[in-house]
Amino acid sequence: MADSDPKRAKAEEAVLGYLENDDDIPDSHLFAAQAKLNHDDIANAIKSLTGHRYVDSQEITKETWLLTEEGKTYAVHGSPEVRLFLSIPQEGITKDELQKKFDASIFKIACAQAAKNKWVDFGKQLVTRKIQHVDNDKVQTLLLRIQDAKDISQDDIKALTKRKLISLQVKKGFSVRRGPNYAPQRKKVATDLTRDMLQSGDWKDLEYKDFNLNAKGASTERGCLHPLLKVRKQLKDIFLQMGFGEMSTNNYVESSFWNFDALFQPQQHPARDSHDTFFLKVPSTTKELPEDYVERVKRIHESGGHQSRGYGYDWKREEADKNLLRTHTTAVSSRMLYKLAQDCAQKPFAPKKYFSIDRVFRNEAVDRTHLAEFHQIEGLICDRGLTLGDLIGVLQDFFSRLGMSDLKFKPAYNPYTEPSMEIFGYHKGFGKYVEIGNSGMFRPEMLLPMGLPEDVSVIAWGLSLER
Repeated sequence: MADSDPKRAKAEEAVLGYLENDDDIPDSHLFAAQAKLNHDDIANAIKSLTGHRYVDSQEITKETWLLTEEGKTYAVHGSPEVRLFLSIPQEGITKDELQKKFDASIFKIACAQAAKNKWVDFGKQLVTRKIQHVDNDKVQTLLLRIQDAKDISQDDIKALTKRKLISLQVKKGFSVRRGPNYAPQRKKVATDLTRDMLQSGDWKDLEYKDFNLNAKGASTERGCLHPLLKVRKQLKDIFLQMGFGEMSTNNYVESSFWNFDALFQPQQHPARDSHDTFFLKVPSTTKELPEDYVERVKRIHESGGHQSRGYGYDWKREEADKNLLRTHTTAVSSRMLYKLAQDCAQKPFAPKKYFSIDRVFRNEAVDRTHLAEFHQIEGLICDRGLTLGDLIGVLQDFFSRLGMSDLKFKPAYNPYTEPSMEIFGYHKGFGKYVEIGNSGMFRPEMLLPMGLPEDVSVIAWGLSLER
């Protein structure tokens, strides 16, 4: 049995025994003092007995003024101002001599209060009395009255509280009367009906605890969405509301061909260096690439085509075959656009809108704003007759759904888009425009080798979820 159980049993016994001969207990604090029991045990017993209707109780609040440690000192030795006054002889005393009779903190209080009461004159040479005598130490008298639980006026309470000589103590207790189920002793109630009770017949003479059918069951533990996932879902919902379809993004490992070459990004580009990209050791190269498309990409890089001069270098297949952790979700877009181009060979072209939200990987220095992986958001629209004006309009619509309506655009360079634009949104907290994304129109050197019709354009934009 826990240590608190016998204490509560003793407290319950005291409460029920008292009410057997008296109608009520006016104050549980006074009752606990008379019964020489801890008030917390009495309060717990009253709450338990109230729950089983042995007693009816009502919570009462009692406010009591108590002396602080400073107040207790003044009650014994007198107030500093009176002690200062009595320390000044009729002929006066120098301030230095007077100060030697007191602690520094007490002396400061004594001087301030004595000057306030106009009892003392602090001259240049001497400290002298302004009055002949002080009839009564009012502060000490008031403190002693409070110590004896006697009443004083509200003005006096206010003055003593201001000097931090007294503090208010709020005590919560109970007044108690007999309840409808009162008995001099608590009856033991059964909480379960057992097989033994049924066999012996004891169940007929027992009292049973009432079941609370309205009680709530134990709350179950459950998880919640990570803030990043909440924002990701919000962005996904915006794309779906705008009529976009989601691209499959399950290829974390990608070939350099789809990640770089298909996007008309030259093989000597700095982004393809091992300092910026994670290359795989096993498997180090891919074995599945569409050969006819690879040949067209090689040709556009080396000698150009479709009114482009290309880059004029020797394109190497072994570079394109290298496996890596994708550095952007545009690799997903290049695969999707190539698939769309193959579909165009079988049936008439139909406009498409796609989006993707997933992880990408960069070999960057880790700091408070950069990790080696992050989520990239990308959207693209493929249709005939698209212009830069269409891209700006779509961006205004997309970002306004995120609560960003004040946008600015700045010309930029990307290897696979022309024209290209950086997107800036006004941040009210910072009071300035901050970069929130990148955008542009995919170059013909990227789209035409895939097999898309010459009059089809693709506008696209991308941003980071957490950066």
